[in-house]
Amino acid sequence: MDNTILLWNGGLSLILGLVAYMAHEKFKKLSDVETLINQTRVEVARDNVTKAEVERITEHIDQRFNRLEEKIDRLISKG
Repeated sequence: MDNTILLWNGGLSLILGLVAYMAHEKFKKLSDVETLINQTRVEVARDNVTKAEVERITEHIDQRFNRLEEKIDRLISKG
């Protein structure tokens, strides 16, 4: 009977140790994935423009073209 209990405790300890090791590896991998996601967020924020920035640039370009249009219209009306 003592040997059975000893084997049972040893088996349970081995299984528990294996489960703990696997859980540790999964949490480590999850941490690595979280780090990669955060790096990707930073890269996206750094490399891509926002909608507001595009609208601001577009508005600036439109104003420049409007000024050019007015100058061309003045030149045509003088000539």
